[in-house]
Amino acid sequence: MENQLTAVVTGASGFVGSHLVDFLLEKNYKVRCIVRKTSSLKWLQGKNVEIHICELTDKAGLRKIYEGADYIYHVAGVVKSKKREGYFIGNVETTRALLEVALEFKDKIKKFLIVSSQTTSGPSLLNSPITEDAACRPITTYGRSKLAQEELAKTYMNKLKITICRAAAVYGERDTEIFIFFNTFSKGLMTTIGLHDKQVSLIHVNDVVRGLYLAASSEKSVGQIYFITSEKYYTWKEVGDVTSKVMNKKPFKIKVPHFIVFIIAAIAQFFSIFSSKAATLNIEKAKDITQSAWISDYKKAYKDFGFKQEISLEEGIRRTVEWYKEMKWL
Repeated sequence: MENQLTAVVTGASGFVGSHLVDFLLEKNYKVRCIVRKTSSLKWLQGKNVEIHICELTDKAGLRKIYEGADYIYHVAGVVKSKKREGYFIGNVETTRALLEVALEFKDKIKKFLIVSSQTTSGPSLLNSPITEDAACRPITTYGRSKLAQEELAKTYMNKLKITICRAAAVYGERDTEIFIFFNTFSKGLMTTIGLHDKQVSLIHVNDVVRGLYLAASSEKSVGQIYFITSEKYYTWKEVGDVTSKVMNKKPFKIKVPHFIVFIIAAIAQFFSIFSSKAATLNIEKAKDITQSAWISDYKKAYKDFGFKQEISLEEGIRRTVEWYKEMKWL
């Protein structure tokens, strides 16, 4: 097909990346997936994609992959690391290499889209969703590395068509992080953090990838930053009530005081010293999950390219739970 567009996706084997690949294939894109040697390809197997094993700092390798590409979707990132450098190399230096090579193809690339995170802006206040023009106050090393990634991208905006999308908390099929919540729920237990309810923007992965696609396809989005987030924000009580309805279970509810969360995090962090992997719950993650609100505003994305949440919390949780059951995870 002569006019078939080509998209390059970094982090294509991951949760959000693999769903983006599926979405682009539905839109009849030719998709080139950049993965690491160690990546599991289970969500890409049997799909009409090109798989490229390439480090994101390998400029010669990237040049070959970029040849003739129309869109670059940079989804890959480091969310867990034992050391500060791990975050900054994985989120900033890789982006630098990707952007430098993109400059060589600037006349061909229609858009370079970077997937950032709500952690960049930091937490919000209760009932007050944070907007794109609010000052960024990240509270974790991961958040600071994503902010540094955004600041770096801004220095290329006069030379390349770049759009940055900050994703809210994402859930859905193939996710292993939020799966823990559903798994303990299915066993009849729901733990919530703190003694007071918290608010969170929660968005299904299919909505997220549609938002990324709309942002990349829009001329208006050049040089802009957007939250790709839910129109509604939820308390964990609401999430629990909807999950209870979907799974037809009434779990035993435990409220874990903040100080206990920090103690558990400190212990997990200590024991990760003896492991090659970083702890999922560490002191920084504890700081993250004990905030009152992580809510963001969808209106700018809606105004500029018509994006808004289409999948309700109930529908999203139902899809996710059904998929977990199908895969025998639950």
